[in-house]
Amino acid sequence: MQEPLDFDDPRDNVYAFAKTWSALDEPALGVFHGLMYAWVPGERLRPLFGYFGTGVTKARIEADGSALLRGKETGYFYDTVTGEVIDHWDNPWTGETVEVYPFLNDGIGGRITLDMPRLHLGDNEAEGSVMNDATAVADDAGRIPFVLPWQVFGDEVLLEWDYAHLYTNPVDPVRFPKSSTGTTINPSEHFTIFTSLAELEDRSLPSAAFRAGFSRVSPWWPWMRMGDGRGGQVVDGAMTGRLFSRTARRGLDDIPRPLLDRIERDCPDFLEAPTDWEVGPILSSWEAYARDTEPEF
Repeated sequence: MQEPLDFDDPRDNVYAFAKTWSALDEPALGVFHGLMYAWVPGERLRPLFGYFGTGVTKARIEADGSALLRGKETGYFYDTVTGEVIDHWDNPWTGETVEVYPFLNDGIGGRITLDMPRLHLGDNEAEGSVMNDATAVADDAGRIPFVLPWQVFGDEVLLEWDYAHLYTNPVDPVRFPKSSTGTTINPSEHFTIFTSLAELEDRSLPSAAFRAGFSRVSPWWPWMRMGDGRGGQVVDGAMTGRLFSRTARRGLDDIPRPLLDRIERDCPDFLEAPTDWEVGPILSSWEAYARDTEPEF
């Protein structure tokens, strides 16, 4: 059943976003994969390692027009030549072989309201950031409605989706002098999403399959051990990356085989949707690392 969407209406925006990023009333499997680079002032960008993972997410539209999302996410690192998952990495700046820290979070989720989300990670609620702040426009009452920068070209729908954070580093330099790169971190991700207008407007379909490219910019991950032990970095620089993200239309066949093998070995339940709608704080790998790792001193 086709029903036109009004992309100026926050309710239709919530519906379209939930249906693209997830699936309504049933789980959607997604996968991402791509390459991370090191940016160091005055140097040519250096390839570091691959980064890939999965997400299983479900969504439901509430009576007030908001959407509740719930899911699980994995993130592993791989050798850029062989494509195989790596458990250790040779740091070219420190000469240290470090243990790689995969990111596993079974508490992904939250509520998308008719107002633009102000996303915070971990316990840093006071340091949240408005999503898509480049196009987020407040009304006369100071409210920012959930209206996204959709662009429609025939059946092709394009969407820009950004977040840029600045908040207190959970991996603080006092407890983690070698893992921490300072008192604050500023990770960001920037998506260019492509989907189908016909699929979005077909109310009988639970999801509209998407494909996306995205870039990621952040400080060094804690497991790289790029802290200088004094609250700074061994090397002044940052990571950037270019990656794909997409709906796994063919199911498990769309997941790179080395990644699928590792998930099936370590955490096969991460390929299954949560059975509940309970969500905790949204974690990045910094929050997870700080919770999972013993202090270094």
